[in-house]
Amino acid sequence: MHPPGTPANVTRPRLTTFGESLLRLSTPVEEPIEATDAFDVYVGGAEGNVAVAAQRLGIDATWVSKLPRTPLGEKVTSTYHTHGVDTAVAWDDDGRVGTYYLERGGQPRGSSVFYDRADSAITTATYEELPTEPIEHTDTLHVTGITPALSETLAETTERVLTTADDNGITTVFDVNYRSNLWDTETAAATLSDLLPLVDILFVARRDAATVLDFDGNDEAVVEGLRDAYDADLVVMTRGEEGALAFDGDQAVSQPVIETETTDAIGTGDAFVGGFLASWLDGTDLSTALAWGAATAALKRTIEGDLAVVRPEAVESIVAGDVDEISR
Repeated sequence: MHPPGTPANVTRPRLTTFGESLLRLSTPVEEPIEATDAFDVYVGGAEGNVAVAAQRLGIDATWVSKLPRTPLGEKVTSTYHTHGVDTAVAWDDDGRVGTYYLERGGQPRGSSVFYDRADSAITTATYEELPTEPIEHTDTLHVTGITPALSETLAETTERVLTTADDNGITTVFDVNYRSNLWDTETAAATLSDLLPLVDILFVARRDAATVLDFDGNDEAVVEGLRDAYDADLVVMTRGEEGALAFDGDQAVSQPVIETETTDAIGTGDAFVGGFLASWLDGTDLSTALAWGAATAALKRTIEGDLAVVRPEAVESIVAGDVDEISR
């Protein structure tokens, strides 16, 4: 891995992500939303989360999106800049930054998420208005299924983004990341049937493979079937507490979950993708990349907020099994 601060004469892989970022407002653990007087504010969003994790682990990452020209829009970009991520934004005088509220609670109350993202600026984003240089001149492009679910316009833009990358020989990465509050499984399946043939590396949760893509059964058969069906180079399937399973056409490799004490689970899946890509794009083997993904995800669960604020040496220590309770 090339840590942050790598000399300019060392070529680092370039990753571009395209999607929405939101502001997250979280209650204290002991207070429901209707009783709280204050919220903690964080920036979140799957593609931005991936960009931050990858950037912090040695990949030159750029986040592409559309935002309103407001202090809230600028908060999003300044947060990413803090972690070294470049931003390429279509600024607009209309629309808004979407928000979501996280009500945190212990058992038996549990935690709940409430979205308020209607009419966010990105829902009207067309390919023509985006800053497309990072899309057309990157090594790898990452998108999730959340983006085309936000509007018909974004579904068309997402297909154009993936088609452009595919035409330019850019490695395309897609995380299905199905959200039932955004679209039903039938609509998702119809849209994804056009997008997934453009994808080189597919990430999918086992439940989404079954309910959205209609691939069920033995896990190894599922990842092999997905790879064949969409002519992907690599399929990575996450399996909850059973870890992850990847298939590259020659071998199926599994990776267990790395146990951790959980402070904040939101963003764990994105941290896994970012950690995996940071390793995989740097030329490691599949087993090592999966281990980096699992270690990054484990670290994220100990960090408040959506972003995996991690360092390469911390991930390396976990992968090597060299972790102490106190770093001295």
